[in-house]
Amino acid sequence: MGRLVTGTRLRLTELARQPLTLVMLLVLPPVVIELYATAVASFPRLPTLGAAPATVGRMTGALFSVAFLAGLVGLFQVISARGGDERAAVAGFPRWAMLTTRLLTMCLLALAGAAVAFGAFSLHEQVASPAEAFAALVLAALVYGLLGVVIGSLVPAELEGSILLVFVADIDNALSSGLFPVEASMSLPVVGAVGVTDFVPLYHPHELFTAAVLDGGLPAAHLVPAVGWVAALLVLAFAAYGRATGAGTGAGPGGAR
Repeated sequence: MGRLVTGTRLRLTELARQPLTLVMLLVLPPVVIELYATAVASFPRLPTLGAAPATVGRMTGALFSVAFLAGLVGLFQVISARGGDERAAVAGFPRWAMLTTRLLTMCLLALAGAAVAFGAFSLHEQVASPAEAFAALVLAALVYGLLGVVIGSLVPAELEGSILLVFVADIDNALSSGLFPVEASMSLPVVGAVGVTDFVPLYHPHELFTAAVLDGGLPAAHLVPAVGWVAALLVLAFAAYGRATGAGTGAGPGGAR
């Protein structure tokens, strides 16, 4: 436990020394939320939106801002510190503990980003269930924070990793936002018919946030899959990080012995 506390404190200290990260945390969510509100409000009102266009825009912007910010933190937490992790591993610091400290740091940043986004959203919109809405934002941030860790472990280059994260986030946001209804589905053994949107990470957090803002409550039909995404990505993050750093193989950086 002492190692995890010390490692997390060091990671937070590193982030505190990066002014751009702190500025993004405070500025990105409000700016993205209002940009989305303005953009969607300029479109002709669609009958499928279910709320005022500006409200739909702010909901979409809030989710995208916290998710993308957490994804970037997760991505660079892994990519920028791989060499340091290798040296720490040689000194006897367990690899699982190193990744855990980075995940804890990402979770704290996810909470902070969700708080900023929720505050900016609440300034303009009424929220039926504030606690549930905030929880949905945190879920979206955790999903993308872990996705950023996975991408950073598998694509160990800042430019390529960032481009891939942006591409995934943009496609995900388009499919999950409801602005462009996607009704395609496929039939899976045992499970049955499954919509295409069930395979995009932000869909279920988006539905949870929408329900919490407009109606109140946290529908289990979306809560369980959203938590499932977090659990699956957590397992995948440890597996990808272990493979990338040669954990359990005696390999050094890049898998070389």
